[in-house]
Amino acid sequence: MVRGVGSRKQTQQGEGPEGSERTCLITRAKLAPDDLLRFVLSPDGVVVPDLRRKLPGRGAWVQASRDAVAEAVHRKAFARGFKAPAQAGGDLPDLVDALLVKDALQSLSMANKAGFVLAGAFKVEQEIAQRAPAALIEAKDGSPDGARKIVAALFRRWPEAAGETPRVELFDSGQLDLALGRTNVIHAALRKGAASDAFLARCRRLARYRAGGLAEAAPQDSVPQAETGGESADEPSDQPARDRGSE
Repeated sequence: MVRGVGSRKQTQQGEGPEGSERTCLITRAKLAPDDLLRFVLSPDGVVVPDLRRKLPGRGAWVQASRDAVAEAVHRKAFARGFKAPAQAGGDLPDLVDALLVKDALQSLSMANKAGFVLAGAFKVEQEIAQRAPAALIEAKDGSPDGARKIVAALFRRWPEAAGETPRVELFDSGQLDLALGRTNVIHAALRKGAASDAFLARCRRLARYRAGGLAEAAPQDSVPQAETGGESADEPSDQPARDRGSE
C-alpha cells in the first residue's frame, strides 16, 4: 500500500514513448504507456514482461493491473494479439508482480547509495525533527504502534506537510534489508530528490497493479494485434525478444 499522495499517478521519466497511446489487448481501451504493461515473445514463444519497454520485437500491451494480465492469460489474448503461438502460464500475473517488486527495490537501493534514505526509527525521528521527509517507508510486517509513533511525530513537527507525505507499506523487512544492505529494517525515510521520486514512481506502479480492476471494455469482442506501425507503433523489428525478463 502507498498512502497519501503516493497513490497519485505520476509518470516515470525516461521509460517508454512519450505522448502516445497504446491499445490494451483485453479492453481495447486506448491508454498512455504508463497505464499499460508491454509484453514480447521470446525466441521459443514464451510471453515475456518488458517493464522498461526496451526489449526488441513486437510488443503487446495490457492494462497495468493483475486482473488484466490474468484475463489475458485466461482468454489466450497473447496468441491472438501476436498472431503466433504464445505460451503464457497461469503464473504470469505473479511473475509481473515479482518483477515490479524487484524494480522498485532496485530503485530504493540506488536511492540509498545516493544518500537519500535514512533507515531505523531513531534516524527517521531525527530526520523528521530537521526537515519534512519526501516519504516514509514502513515494513508491512512491522509493529503498527511503531508506525503510528513516527507518523504522530511527523504531524507534530510538520502539520501542513504530514497529510501529503506518502507512506510506503509494500515490502516486508526482509526485502528492505536486502535493498538497504542492513538488518531489521522496519522504518525508513526518504529525503527529497530525483532518486526518491524514481522509487516512489515505481511504488505507485506496483500499488496500481495490485489494486486490480479493468478499464471499460470496448463493445467488440475482438483482440487487437501486436503492431509495428500506426498509433500503437512499437519497435520496427519483427525479431522475438532475446531475454526472458525485464532489465
